[in-house]
Amino acid sequence: MNVSFCKDNLHIIMNKKIGYIGLLIIIFCAIVSFSRLITEENQNKKFIVVLDAGHGGNDPGNRGNGYKEKDIALKVVLAVGAALQKDERFKVVYTRDSDKFIELHERGKIANKAKADLFVSIHCNSHRSQAYGTETFVLGLHANDENFNVAKNENSVILLEDNYEANYDGFDPNSPEAIIGLTLMQEEYLDQSLTLASVVQNGFTKKLKRKSRGVKQAGFVVLHQTYMPSVLIELGFLTNNKEGKYLNSKNGQNEMAASIIASIIAYKESLDATYYVPEPEVHKISSSDSIITSPNDQVYEGITFKVQVEAGSNDIELMAKNFKGLDQLSKVQFGELYKYYFGSTSNYTHIKKLREVAMQKGYDSCFIVAFRDNKLIPLTEALKVETSSN
Repeated sequence: MNVSFCKDNLHIIMNKKIGYIGLLIIIFCAIVSFSRLITEENQNKKFIVVLDAGHGGNDPGNRGNGYKEKDIALKVVLAVGAALQKDERFKVVYTRDSDKFIELHERGKIANKAKADLFVSIHCNSHRSQAYGTETFVLGLHANDENFNVAKNENSVILLEDNYEANYDGFDPNSPEAIIGLTLMQEEYLDQSLTLASVVQNGFTKKLKRKSRGVKQAGFVVLHQTYMPSVLIELGFLTNNKEGKYLNSKNGQNEMAASIIASIIAYKESLDATYYVPEPEVHKISSSDSIITSPNDQVYEGITFKVQVEAGSNDIELMAKNFKGLDQLSKVQFGELYKYYFGSTSNYTHIKKLREVAMQKGYDSCFIVAFRDNKLIPLTEALKVETSSN
């Protein structure tokens, strides 16, 4: 055998092996570098908040007591945005930052193009009486004529737009039936929207001592246009002599802005901790178990339903006297935010009755949430699980 030939082949083989090893090392390094890049991007990704000041330009909004809704909404929005921009975790996008008219469908496009994590629209309310108080809306079917009228007033701005029938597929803001079709697109984000709305309302009530008119659902076009958790905040009634004066003042606007800022931050921090829900602290008494169940109840195996009654930064002891007499209490901490729940059952029929109990106790803004394997999931996802008889 030719020794020189064998040496040459061995040399070629060794070079190939070294080449393969080098290639594997390069591929491995590339994967590690890419993984690090993705991790850094995720860590550095800012939480994008779109702030929407209602009305503007030739649309003044309501003019209760001679004040201009468009001006008050803009001042509050700019104050909220200025504070959030100082926090490196946030990026702020405005639908308008000056006195100009922006069509409702354009406001949604701005939020969707920004791939926002949150959409917050700010308005002021009006009424023919001396009604007063704050309320925060999420998209949904109006529960009563009052909710419909609020949405109708805000939606009527589309009549000022050119070619509005084409922009909104013939939507009639004066038609209750037309609003039914608005709710489907936002269904996926309803739980998160309701959570933020609850935090906002609790902030107004506990920190500012404003009267809360609760968290409500109604068919707002501007919320329908967005594909993310979205809320519409009514700061109060300009038509109320005292509240209108407060909202038109620099102090009132600063206080309302500060409360909204704290709520957005608390909401964001709660999301950072929702990938897995820790076992909740539980306090139970048996009185609410008197609700009668039947074989026709909707029971969802593997799903636990609860009624969220409160959310906020205060750590409240789970005692009936602290929750208007409610029992079957539990709480979970998400970052600096605490969420408080009433009831715990896989029986959806039962949890709806418990929600009625909570509402009768004064928790007007409470809502049902769902868990699977200790993980918070959208209610719509939970209700797709096959039911079984009780």
